[in-house]
Amino acid sequence: MAITDFFAGEIATELLKQLFTISTTAWRYKNTAKQLLTLIDSIRPTIKEIQYSGVELPAHRQAQIGMLFDTLEKGKKLTDKVLSSKRWNLYRQLTLARKMEKLEKTISNFLKNEVFTHILADVHHLRADTSVRLDRVDMSLDRVIQQVGSMKIGGGGLISEAMKRAEAMEIETNDDSEKFGVGLELGKVKVKKMMFESQGGVFGISGMGGVGKTTLAKELQRDHEVQCHFENRILFLTVSQSPLLEELRELIWGFLSGCEAGNPVPDCNFPFDGARKLVILDDVWTTQALDRLTSFKFPGCTTLVVSRSKLTEPKFTYDVEVLSEDEAISLFCLCAFGQKSIPLGFCKDLVKQVANECKGLPLALKVTGASLNGKPEMYWKGVLQRLSKGEPADDSHESRLLRQMEASLDNLDQTTKDCFLDLGAFPEDRKIPLDVLINIWIELHDIDEGNAFAILVDLSHKNLLTLGKDPRLGSLYASHYDIFVTQHDVLRDLALHLSNAGKVNRRKRLLMPKRELDLPGDWERNNDEHYIAQIVSIHTGEMNEMQWFDMEFPKAEILILNFSSDKYVLPPFISKMSRLKVLVIINNGMSPAVLHDFSIFAHLSKLRSLWLERVHVPQLSNSTTPLKNLHKMSLILCKINKSFDQTGLDVADIFPKLGDLTIDHCDDLVALPSSICGLTSLSCLSITNCPRLGELPKNLSKLQALEILRLYACPELKTLPGEICELPGLKYLDISQCVSLSCLPEEIGKLKKLEKIDMRECCFSDRPSSAVSLKSLRHVICDTDVAFMWEEVEKAVPGLKIEAAEKCFSLDWLDE
Repeated sequence: MAITDFFAGEIATELLKQLFTISTTAWRYKNTAKQLLTLIDSIRPTIKEIQYSGVELPAHRQAQIGMLFDTLEKGKKLTDKVLSSKRWNLYRQLTLARKMEKLEKTISNFLKNEVFTHILADVHHLRADTSVRLDRVDMSLDRVIQQVGSMKIGGGGLISEAMKRAEAMEIETNDDSEKFGVGLELGKVKVKKMMFESQGGVFGISGMGGVGKTTLAKELQRDHEVQCHFENRILFLTVSQSPLLEELRELIWGFLSGCEAGNPVPDCNFPFDGARKLVILDDVWTTQALDRLTSFKFPGCTTLVVSRSKLTEPKFTYDVEVLSEDEAISLFCLCAFGQKSIPLGFCKDLVKQVANECKGLPLALKVTGASLNGKPEMYWKGVLQRLSKGEPADDSHESRLLRQMEASLDNLDQTTKDCFLDLGAFPEDRKIPLDVLINIWIELHDIDEGNAFAILVDLSHKNLLTLGKDPRLGSLYASHYDIFVTQHDVLRDLALHLSNAGKVNRRKRLLMPKRELDLPGDWERNNDEHYIAQIVSIHTGEMNEMQWFDMEFPKAEILILNFSSDKYVLPPFISKMSRLKVLVIINNGMSPAVLHDFSIFAHLSKLRSLWLERVHVPQLSNSTTPLKNLHKMSLILCKINKSFDQTGLDVADIFPKLGDLTIDHCDDLVALPSSICGLTSLSCLSITNCPRLGELPKNLSKLQALEILRLYACPELKTLPGEICELPGLKYLDISQCVSLSCLPEEIGKLKKLEKIDMRECCFSDRPSSAVSLKSLRHVICDTDVAFMWEEVEKAVPGLKIEAAEKCFSLDWLDE
């Protein structure tokens, strides 16, 4: 069976997810998306039957599967474009709608030819001639031989280590082979492809704790194709967190060289003797250990590194993914009921709800399922309630799952571990704005932005969070407010579990695990004593004056308010948070919320960062109490309500130290108020994704401290005022996707410190002649068809890079 068979199944699943999102959010594509959902969902069982059949299809059937793969891959690319398309670009919306209809017809015609029926018939026919049982006997025998061999080689210390690991992971080491293979077929194919296409080298299997990395490695060790490729020359070693590196090096040396393991280990090169060998290093924790164990120069040697961290090059690393919903239910039922499906008479919804709390993590599914084996339905309900609050299901669940997951934090320094625990302050299944997270870390842990970003990358490499792929990420002038972080819910449960230890008043983080109508009861029962929490996170619906009760937070520095409502009364205890540095208010409802009791802001003298999302910004006036230390303010999806437009308003008096202002996706912003130009301390101004913004103030030149000006995705903005050229410190100008802009200001050459311009998707017909005077300019990003305009500047400015970027809405690939 061709590799594309597996990828077709994977792409079909991803395409279904995106089509479902489109059918519920994008009205222009809704009907077509629903039709495609029905079509692709109907063929998914057949794709899976072909995927997991383990047989080789005839060449003509391979070609037919290849045609399906190409069609689904194009569909996946098309849905990516649909989900990223801007609502204001009607031409693009109509073009995408036609492409969706074309895709639906193509798949429909493919199915009408009954090709899949014939392919499935081939699979059943070929299966009948396969000696699967004999293969299983051979594999089981090989497995016993390898295990006995490993015990002889390893010595007493390694056997003792193995016994401890087996005891800690009892659920992982049972003999029910069915529990090993669920969801691993695609991973096996991808890793084998990486290894087989090379003549040796170091490859990686990476993933969060409990995702099944070791299980996948053991499956590869037992795989018949792998054994044939390496002629059964395979060594499996568990490195562990505290390895005896010299002993392990001797074992590897003896295996590769054929010499006695106790001999000295020289660091030298060896000629290739034609023998391919595979060394599998499981549970590697550090690059230092990996470098020490892979220093041998044996041609033909392949090393497969299994780690919770990304220790090998990304292109040579397979990141193990969580199980799909069907796979998760199958594995969960195996552990809970001893069969792959829900037993007759048992509440199906209850089983699915408990399994869904595991979020596809194999270890969580196995541990939770085993703990519920033989338990009545009412016991299951109690477990579901505990899991939904981030609490362990029982003592066994805590020791087997959460404590093993906690091992992922053992080699983190204290600041990085604290940053990980801070992630528990955000709601489950929600994207976390990167800007919010970094602001919290900067203020709470006394680190700078560079160190905060380094911690973020480190946690991502250790698979403790997922950092969204974005080409801007990590660049010097990158914006973070529209880049997001996600985290698996079991990792969030771990953060909650560790943060919620001890008496509620003594916790460093006071967190609500899930959305509730009111504040937790134990908070109220203990409010006769003050709370020492530095982070307070509250997640509710609409709140009125009567639902809040008095609480004291003398040490609170971070307050996160998540709610879903069109009106919300701010908690009165904010006025007592004298140390508050970061305030985050996020409305997850459908429309902007009206906030009441904004007067309490008068007491936030130390507030440095304010994030308002999907709310009505309150009216400012000269009587508004100044926020004298506010450095950063972000208004996201808000209604501005002309809050900055009051006659004679002195914004600089209200925000005397404001250095960073972001206004993003605010659709009622028509003209940027001139009062904002009074913020003479402003170094970064971002007005982005504002579809009605048509005018900038003429007095922009007052912003003498401004270094970064972002104006991207403002389609109604037609001109840039010449006053921009009077900003002496401006280093970065982003006007990308301002489709109505036709030119840069004529005197742009006066910006002597300008280093970078991003002008993608701007309809420019010419550039100012003064641009040759931009001696600090080092990077220009523009469309391919206007790159030639900068050739003269490129010659005049040494080191200048002109990056010709393709338009993001190009659909030429679908016209083939």
